[in-house]
Amino acid sequence: MGIEYSAHFPSPFIASHLDQLLPDWLVPVLSVLVVMQHSQVALLERNPETEGQKQKLRRQFIHFGQQISDGLLPMGYCTELFDPRTGQPLLSQPGKMTLDDVAVVQATLGYPLVETGGCWLIEHPEWGTAVFPAVLMSSAEPEVVVAIANQIASTPCPNI
Repeated sequence: MGIEYSAHFPSPFIASHLDQLLPDWLVPVLSVLVVMQHSQVALLERNPETEGQKQKLRRQFIHFGQQISDGLLPMGYCTELFDPRTGQPLLSQPGKMTLDDVAVVQATLGYPLVETGGCWLIEHPEWGTAVFPAVLMSSAEPEVVVAIANQIASTPCPNI
């Protein structure tokens, strides 16, 4: 799986809207893990090939994110995966707001955006629009999340 990830402190927007994104959380978000997977095709058009690719990459992100969550939980940290398809949390009760993963990636990494059919896509410096972004938030510090992600990414991923 062609994957890149980086952990960041939450933006002021996330920090100030946490209660609307994750209303049940009683701890602060200390890190936002931006995960980007390389797609086999550019995601500019909606067709069976791109939709199938998005579903595959979504499943891979959920698997990867769940492994990170499983690694952080015994250490006492909370983790949340946001569904790239809906912007809703997968492990917690949804709030009044959804998370725009493209906006998070653009705000944290500064990558340019491309508009197509009323949707915004990330333009990765190497992969172009053949990139699938996703976001994980945690109460762990960024370096802790990256350490767990590095352990997981170094092991072979099942073909999901």
